[in-house]
Amino acid sequence: MEDLRDSGVVVTGAGGGIGAALARAFAARGARVVVNDLDAGKAEAVAREIGATAVPGDASEVVPAAREALGGGIDVFCANAGIAPGGGPEAADAVWDAAWDVNVMAHVRAARELLPEWLERGRGRFVATVSAAGMLTMVGSAPYSVSKHAALAFAEWLSLTYRHRGIDVHAVCPQGVRTDMLDSASTAGDLVLRPTAIEPEDVARATLEAVDAGRFLVLPHPEAGRYAVARASDTDKWLDGMNHVQRKLETIQRDQQAR
Repeated sequence: MEDLRDSGVVVTGAGGGIGAALARAFAARGARVVVNDLDAGKAEAVAREIGATAVPGDASEVVPAAREALGGGIDVFCANAGIAPGGGPEAADAVWDAAWDVNVMAHVRAARELLPEWLERGRGRFVATVSAAGMLTMVGSAPYSVSKHAALAFAEWLSLTYRHRGIDVHAVCPQGVRTDMLDSASTAGDLVLRPTAIEPEDVARATLEAVDAGRFLVLPHPEAGRYAVARASDTDKWLDGMNHVQRKLETIQRDQQAR
């Protein structure tokens, strides 16, 4: 088991859902945790609950303030904040820009701040909450699917580039999780994600197991790995299957509009 006692851990988007579960899990292992969220009230509530420090604000800018709050270096950074807008090419540029900024560039900006210190001391851990959409796709949401693919690609790049220099990277790729994000999801979320949704604590448990094992890919839903194999081995068959899901979604949406 990885010794996390007294490690400095930062979790973004930790006011609820997966982020809050990660913060609780790291705190339970004795880590000194910084809870970051745009919602200051939620961040402070989680921090009080687990004896952590709240550093509210934009996840893209949290590293300097979190480092100061921890009184030194950051050992583990959990890039967990994310958004899931719906739509396709018709979605406004602002929607696409927001998905790219939160789901990808916040990870890039954090790594930019963290890597010099980590490389100097030869140790650091980057945990990216990606989603199975990054391995597969998500019907009804092109901005989410595309940005999560990019988040996975960036995590892979970090790992292959720096693993020999002591940097550990983990990509957390759950399917449906019972969070506010799922509750606010469209019909697509209800169709694809809700039937097999798990609790945020299940995701946190799988993440800590991957940390202990030194494993890059975190699959709280093991079937996501099998789907990824199917996608890679027979892409057209996989696309046909996903198109079937899309057509089912369109039928449900038409029925809803007709009521």
